[in-house]
Order: sequence, then C-alpha cells, then structure tokens
Amino acid sequence: MSARETPVSFVARHALWSEQQVEAFERVEREISDRKLEVVRFSFADQHGILRGKTLMAGEATKAMQAGVSMTSTLLAKDTSHRTVFPVFTAGGGFGMPEMQGGSDFLMVADPTSFKILPWAPNTGWLLCDIYFADGKPVPFSTRQLYRDTLSRLATSGFEFVAGLEVEFHLYKIENPRLAPSDATWPAVPPDVSLISQGFNLLTEVRYDLIDPIIDIIRRDVLALGLPLRSVEQELGPSQCEFTFAPQAGLAPADTMVLFRSAVKQIARRHGYLATFMCRPHLPNAFSSGGHLHQALIDTKSRGKALAARDGADPMTPFGRAYLAGLLTHARAAAAFTTPTLNGYKRYRPFALAPDRAIWGHDNRGVMIRVLGRPGDPATRLENRVGEPAANPYLYMASQIVTGLDGVARQLDPGPSADTPYETQAEPLPGSLSEALDALRGNACFRQGFGDGFVNYFLRIKEAEIARFQAEVTDWEQREYFELF
Repeated sequence: MSARETPVSFVARHALWSEQQVEAFERVEREISDRKLEVVRFSFADQHGILRGKTLMAGEATKAMQAGVSMTSTLLAKDTSHRTVFPVFTAGGGFGMPEMQGGSDFLMVADPTSFKILPWAPNTGWLLCDIYFADGKPVPFSTRQLYRDTLSRLATSGFEFVAGLEVEFHLYKIENPRLAPSDATWPAVPPDVSLISQGFNLLTEVRYDLIDPIIDIIRRDVLALGLPLRSVEQELGPSQCEFTFAPQAGLAPADTMVLFRSAVKQIARRHGYLATFMCRPHLPNAFSSGGHLHQALIDTKSRGKALAARDGADPMTPFGRAYLAGLLTHARAAAAFTTPTLNGYKRYRPFALAPDRAIWGHDNRGVMIRVLGRPGDPATRLENRVGEPAANPYLYMASQIVTGLDGVARQLDPGPSADTPYETQAEPLPGSLSEALDALRGNACFRQGFGDGFVNYFLRIKEAEIARFQAEVTDWEQREYFELF
C-alpha cells in the first residue's frame, strides 16, 4: 500500500452497509460536527435485550463507525446476573467456536440509520450496533441478526411484519439507593423505593395528574428520540404505567422497544426514580406488568393485510387463521422467548386480565391471542397478551413469525373463539420457566427456525439462572420450615 492509499475500512471490506446506511453515515458525520457533540455511545442488544456498549469521544466516532468497536465475547456468555456461564477458556470457549475462545473480541458495527441524540445526556449521540467476528461474519448469538434473518425469510414468502407495542412498567421514587459497600452484592441489593401513586384507580384523570410531573419528563424525552409514542396511561396497580406505540414494520418495533426501556430507566434514575420492567416486583400490593404485542402481516405485492378478511363473518382470512393457530400450537415453547424470566410466570393467573392457557378470542382480554377488528377493517390485528415487558423484543417478535408461518405451512386450525377464557378447555401455558424450556428443548419448529446452535445456547443461559434460583434459600422456605422443624 502506498502512502497515498487509504486503508479499506472493516465495513467496506466486508460490505456490511446498505446504500441507505452509507447515506445515513454521511448525515451522522455532519450532525456530530454541526451539533458539536462530545461523545457517542455505541450499543448492541445482548441475549437478554439489554443494551451494552462503549462511549467514544466524538472525534473518534466516525472512524469507529467504519472500523468497528471491539467488545469482549464474554458478554455473550452471561446470564441475567452478569455471571459468565460458559467455560470461555476451554477449547471453543464452551460454544464449540474458536472465535469465542478465551474471552476474545468481536466488533460492534454501527447501524447509521439508528443514530439519535440523547435528550437527557448533554452533547451525547447514540448508535445501535450489530456484532461481527473479525472475519466479517455475523456473531451467531446476535438476537437482532436472528430477527433480521427471520424477517428476510418472511419477505421471501411475500410478507412484511408490522407490530405495535403496549408496554406496562412500574415507576418508583428512590428513597435509599443502597450504595453502601455491604450492598454491593452480586447481584446488588436493590434500592429502597416508595410509590408515586397508590393505584387501584385505573385510568382516572386525577391519579394520572398525580404522576404527571415525572411522566411528563419521560414523555418529552421519548418523543425527542423520535419514537412513535401513541399514548401514556396510569395503570391499575400502584406506581404502574403503560406507554403504547404506533405500528412499525420490520426491525423498527424491536429497536424501539430496546431503546425505550433503556431510555426510561436512564431518564428516571437521573431524576431520582427507578423504572422497572420486571413483571411482578416483590413489593406489597404490586400488580403484574404485561408486554402486549399487536401484530399483522402485510402482503408486499398488494400492500393489503394478509391476516384480515375483507368481508364475511370471520375477521381473519384462512391464512390468518392458520397463522393464529401456529402461535397457539407453539405457545408453550415460545413462552421461553415471550416470558424469559422466572418472575414472569407469576403473571399467568386466571381472572386477572392475563392468559393462563393457549386460546384465542374475539376482543377478549382473558385470552392469549385477542383478535381485534371486523371484516373489512384495515386495523384488524392479533394482540398477543402472553409476553412480559422484560422480554428480548427481537426474540419475542421472531418467535411470532416462526410459529405463525409454521401454522400456515401446516394449515393448522385455531378452533373457535373462546368467549369464556378461564373455563375453555385448552393446553395450559407453562407454569414456570423450567416448563417453558422443556417445551422449547424438543420443539422442531424453533430448532429449524432459530437453529439448533442458538436454541442450545439460549437453553444453557436460562438453565444457569434457574440453577442459581434453586440454590437460594428463600423467604418462603424460612417461613415454612424454620420454626416448624
């Protein structure tokens, strides 16, 4: 290479950007300069849907966008406690892959179309990244890449996935952040908190106004990010809120969910509050939070709704009914992705506006899949009410496509609408994460759709969480046995 030649960047060498991303890169480069940004955060969504990354000085950011940012591969070996659960220093790093051995690096490559300026962090830009090995190959445990691959297969079939989000979460005022050295356990002792409202006043304006001072701050920053916020609501439970978002296509709804969760937690903490997307906090009188996913498929040729009937008595087409049947048939295995925490299964209770069995119904909030709309209604869609807000959205949405298309391929029948959801005889949803993993382990649909390698990887991480939970002595055991025996 002569002194005048410019070295080919990692992105260019492996052709990792589309034309749209190349154009976006040029805009980002100008914006970093024009807005006089000081730092840019590079982040990727890990296996749990949690953002991890590094913060670079603005002067290094555009170069790093083209060259990639190194990250340790041990991040992909961690459970929700941030403990490494694979033997990374053995041959293949416990993954059977030399690229993952010894805590070696992979590269975060920014998606320039994702660029945001964070309204709560002064002079700070943000980029969502994909992850690659040094040879330019995608890291196979990237959940964003897995979802992208699923969308590509769906596009090959002539359809586009559209999803709208309903996200419930709890918002508390921090009374004691628990920053004493003795609180720095692994995981750390959580902060002591108080309520921002007593709750049990579903959607009342007075109760909403009570929480509006902090909600207003969060709302303004979420809108400043460009996220398609549709509504802000005060939920039934104490300190419980709900944000809903307009429908988006493809990667966008999952990207929105990842950024929204991280943004809310950061904004709240800067103002002395704690936001948690944990399904059911271990606090008195806490209610469970759900992550409802509204979904539809668009026929890419006609641009019409593939699930929605134009006329007749049934709001769904035969295609839509078969897609729905696939969601129900694989509900127990899919629960590992829609409800990936031990805590989330405490929500599956009858007569609690939450599902406890794999059924569907016309506009019924007690079923797993709520069919909304009428024949000819362009807004007809399926609302899956099974998920928890802590779910990795890339896996949640990919699981819907994979199982729905399996229903279409096999022409499955979802059966009649369940108008009495807690009395209808149907397969129960898993009662625990262990049950869900057992269902996933032998599920051929997911092993084909996600690949054996990813399914086994996911099982390993979740089994490590369960093992740690089972090794803990709980308050329940202390109350049950300590005095009795």
